[in-house]
Amino acid sequence: MSVQHALTDFLENAQSDVSQLATFSEHIPDEWVQSAAALSSQATIRRRRLPNDMVLWLVVGMAFFRNEPIAEVARRLNICADGLADEALLAKSALTQARQRLGKEALKWLFRQCAQRWGAERYPDDNWQGLQVFAIDGALFRTQENTELREHFGSGNTVGPRQTPYPVLRLVTLMNVRSHIIMDADISPYRKGEIPLAQPFIDSLPNNSVTLLDKGFYGANLLMNITLGGSNRHWLLPAKKGVVYRVVDARDSNDKYIEMTVSPQARKKNPDLPATWQVRAVTYEVANKEKTVFTSLPKEQYSAEDVAALYHERWEIELGYRDIKSSMQHNAMTLRSKTVELVYQELWGLLLGYNLVRREASQAAIAHGRAPNEISFKYACQYIASQLRVMSKALSPGNTPKRLQALRGDLSVLFIEKRPRPSRPRAVKISKTRYPVNHKASPLK
Repeated sequence: MSVQHALTDFLENAQSDVSQLATFSEHIPDEWVQSAAALSSQATIRRRRLPNDMVLWLVVGMAFFRNEPIAEVARRLNICADGLADEALLAKSALTQARQRLGKEALKWLFRQCAQRWGAERYPDDNWQGLQVFAIDGALFRTQENTELREHFGSGNTVGPRQTPYPVLRLVTLMNVRSHIIMDADISPYRKGEIPLAQPFIDSLPNNSVTLLDKGFYGANLLMNITLGGSNRHWLLPAKKGVVYRVVDARDSNDKYIEMTVSPQARKKNPDLPATWQVRAVTYEVANKEKTVFTSLPKEQYSAEDVAALYHERWEIELGYRDIKSSMQHNAMTLRSKTVELVYQELWGLLLGYNLVRREASQAAIAHGRAPNEISFKYACQYIASQLRVMSKALSPGNTPKRLQALRGDLSVLFIEKRPRPSRPRAVKISKTRYPVNHKASPLK
């Protein structure tokens, strides 16, 4: 039986057994939800029929039902303080006003409160040679096209007359590589770079850890802060082309120490940086091509082969972005909100929804003696979305995080076998244009 068929059969059986819903565990304490709701941009004394705590769950629910209108999401989750909501209460304008009252800070605070707690949780065999493994990377999301969003977020090629068809925002995250839970995140307009967004994450890194990055994060200030900001904290990233260095230890040409000059720009931002710094350069071969990575991991403890193999785990954060954009957003490239405040709110809710799935998947994996990243995110997300449909008839949206423990035994159908990442040649992306691309155009003859 295929995973998809097993999942379908289980969901059909679950729809007839709502009585077990009361045994679900609590992921998010009620006091966290109330604290987040209290951060709404518009304070109110009276108890509304669409209160902030309910609207908060509506925004999270939007992450699980991307292809459905927001009014339908509200109806499914029964977003109302007084039982079933009427048509006027679920009107598009009423829901938009409720989301505007809530604002973005509530979702942002709740995401970070949960992320810091869940991302630091330990699981069996969740380390690499005694070190926890994290990754930092960025991704782009596009928004609806209007003047307010374009002026705030900007887009590609904004210096010249040509621009991307949609405004674009930048997301940078810190992920626990073994559980795939996002520990921290920040969102900004497109024009802000990844390194400034990642800099505050350094304080969140625990001792005895290694952080994987791509070459876009190459910078002495960021990397040295990782090692100097804690005990036994290390980093690993691919070598950047054109870097000028001096070989310090050349006894092994494929595993050597090099010395580089810290740029004047970096020392201007941080006068405490030294004039030079040393890093370890490990060279290895992949598909008959030489690759080099820089790292702070010392030779005495970590072999070149192990370091080279570890770097390939950086792909796990790319899989996390794929899960968000493909499994949760159903490949819808554009966020649905149309104002700056609600775009931020929607994306924070999307990240919180992603972490809810990942944490439940991690808990289920441990119950079955498996690794957290061995559960199919796609099917786990479908499973939880289906449960939300069923459970909304019996429980209020505020109880949404309490519904999952009793069904963990049935999540065994969601395990997948880990396969090595296929090696494909890099492809040149299509050039940016202000005109939409017609994918249905007839081929030239």
